Amino acid sequence: MQTGMHIDRDRCVRAVQSKDARFDGWFFTAVLTTRIYCRPSCPAVPPKAQNMTFYPSAAACQQAGFRACKRCRPDTSPGSPEWNHRADLVARAMRLIADGIVDRDGVPGLAARLGYSTRQVERQLLAELGAGPLALARAQRAQTARLLVETTALPMAEIAFAAGFSSIRTFNDTVREVFALSPSELRARVPKKSDSAVGTPGTLALRLPFRAPLNPDNLFGHLAATAVPGVEEWRDGAYRRTLRLPYGHGIAALTPRPDHIACRLTLSDLRDLTVATSRCRRMLDLDADPVAVDDQLRTDPFLAPLVDKAPGRRVPRTVDEAEFAVRAVLGQQVSTAAARTHAARLVTAHGKPLDDPEGGLTHLFPSPEALADVDPETLAMPRTRRTTFTTLVRQLADGTLHLGVESDWAEARARLLELPGFGPWTVDVIAMRALGDPDAFLPTDLGIRRAAGELGLPATPAALTARAEAWRPWRAYAVQYLWATDSHPINFLPV
Repeated sequence: MQTGMHIDRDRCVRAVQSKDARFDGWFFTAVLTTRIYCRPSCPAVPPKAQNMTFYPSAAACQQAGFRACKRCRPDTSPGSPEWNHRADLVARAMRLIADGIVDRDGVPGLAARLGYSTRQVERQLLAELGAGPLALARAQRAQTARLLVETTALPMAEIAFAAGFSSIRTFNDTVREVFALSPSELRARVPKKSDSAVGTPGTLALRLPFRAPLNPDNLFGHLAATAVPGVEEWRDGAYRRTLRLPYGHGIAALTPRPDHIACRLTLSDLRDLTVATSRCRRMLDLDADPVAVDDQLRTDPFLAPLVDKAPGRRVPRTVDEAEFAVRAVLGQQVSTAAARTHAARLVTAHGKPLDDPEGGLTHLFPSPEALADVDPETLAMPRTRRTTFTTLVRQLADGTLHLGVESDWAEARARLLELPGFGPWTVDVIAMRALGDPDAFLPTDLGIRRAAGELGLPATPAALTARAEAWRPWRAYAVQYLWATDSHPINFLPV
């Protein structure tokens, strides 16, 4: 798949005519005769080729005057994989917009986080996506509004505020323009006894779409096996965890289903809905293109049997990059169980307590600011690792080091390597699971070296790295397939 696929007209037409769901989110089809836009897999009869035009984003369709199709709901497509496997300005901007930065801090805030001028950011987004940051954020607000209208009984005024609109009038006008229905008409279309309706205040039930195939074993197995007590748990077939969010806090419960991830969010402030959803999708790597990944890895005859046996593995990531970096340090040279114990002690002593009527979650993971005040002598770890820990949390707290969705992967790696106690393994596991670099690789990892030896791949780090050149840019996914050859609990969906 290539950047700017919407430009390849013949390929887009073929995808629409075959109703290929794999292309949902890569581009959008606008129909000139009906003035609606659809996802490629729309179940309706495909329009004539001469009546199709293609756009790279829902926002571009809306800006061109097209309304969202009521059958295929293109605004709920999986996100484009482009924004997760690239680290250029546009990709970093899209990750930040998905995280709600424009609604909170405006376009100047977006540009400041990226280190560019507002004019440069707007120009590049417009050139590649056909829409600027305000239009992209508006499309996201419209999607959030629709979700709240259809899945809650909240008054429309509260929905407008929670979705990020500045006024009821703007909310009404935007919903009517994007969906060709008023908010009340949208709600009237929902069956009265909808399964998605949740009675608990502040709780919503969502369906998170993904591109098939998706193998949940290592994804949920990893999150459950490394779960920090009080912050994360596996309960009743769901991975549950607490979330620190811009306006408050939340709890996410995520359950794998054959064609979606069931997501139950309990939020202290509904304005955090977009951010919470985006972070859950990112943690589960739901916007990946597994077919492209697996096709590349299958070209290696040693990896091909692993891919064929259980295709669609994702990279388990995080909802909080700083939290993961701290946990990576706690996990240096100790077992998974010991790392959980260290983290649980920090959580109990320094995490913010919260209530969880539906389970056993008790705290938010401590913020870097809270951890910066920890007395190193209270940490049950070697002195050198105490220094590593205190240096990391101090730099995260004072902003010297920033890890976020907008991070430049190469720059973040270089900053991390400058810290005492940070070697290639720690840096690359943070790059893979916190920063989201799909090409991060762990050639010194003992599990990887053992798997390589058993498969007949080169077992020394240098030789394995050379062999892995053929796996680029998806080496982080190769790591998942290699890890899966072991019987460690991280590789199995909990019972």
